[in-house]
Amino acid sequence: MACHAESFTPQEMLIVAGSRQLEDEKVVFAGTGLPMVSITLAQLTHAPGIIPVFEAGAVGSSLIRGLPLSVGDSRTTCKADYLQGLNAAFELTQRGFIDYGFIGGAEIDPYGNLNSTMIGDFPVGYRKPGVRLPGSGGAGDMACSCTQTLIIMAHEPRRFRRRLSYYTSMGYFDGSPDARKKAGLQGKGPYRVITTKALMGFDEETKYMKILATMPGETVESVQEATGFELMVDPDAYEYEPPLKEEIRLIHEAIDTQGYFVKREMKQ
Repeated sequence: MACHAESFTPQEMLIVAGSRQLEDEKVVFAGTGLPMVSITLAQLTHAPGIIPVFEAGAVGSSLIRGLPLSVGDSRTTCKADYLQGLNAAFELTQRGFIDYGFIGGAEIDPYGNLNSTMIGDFPVGYRKPGVRLPGSGGAGDMACSCTQTLIIMAHEPRRFRRRLSYYTSMGYFDGSPDARKKAGLQGKGPYRVITTKALMGFDEETKYMKILATMPGETVESVQEATGFELMVDPDAYEYEPPLKEEIRLIHEAIDTQGYFVKREMKQ
């Protein structure tokens, strides 16, 4: 019988929850950092047939040579089915071959739009921002063209905002009917938002974010308190299953062994 971990960090819970959203034999476009950890964890547990795609062009890799530090790291090519380059990778999204784009962001709004560009008042803040962020990378393209997107991020009021400083990767725009189609985007849009406090989806009609599950130790109220806008709550919202001991072990002993993206819990 599988045993749950006695203790775990919010970041470890975040990675495990991200992993569990991935189904076997799906094609997943991997963003840098935590998405790569979650994808590899899924490969080692319940979904060995996942086919990861990396921005630099590697398809179907097995990250047994160590966790890449970026989507352009040479380790993304290990045991790849093929390697053709950046243009070929994004062509797969435009041709409808990517099931999930797995991305993160610094800010998110109620309709799943993401900001990873800058913090400040646009347009003045764009030239002299309070915080300059890494930018889109490939996330903007993934949000446009992947069949669906999974979003993974920490849950804080400053990150969950009704209006973003900058719109880098588009979700459901303003939630109006067919907004994505009218803008010429072919992907369906955000599917899940996985955070340190909750698992969230989007209302089918309004495309507004709603709580599907609360992470262990959290409540609907505590999730709402950490969100900068009012959330919908699914009538069947539940408490998410804690990580298993084996999942935590794999994260630290088989995937991110150097602690590049996932810090170990410090023992007192």
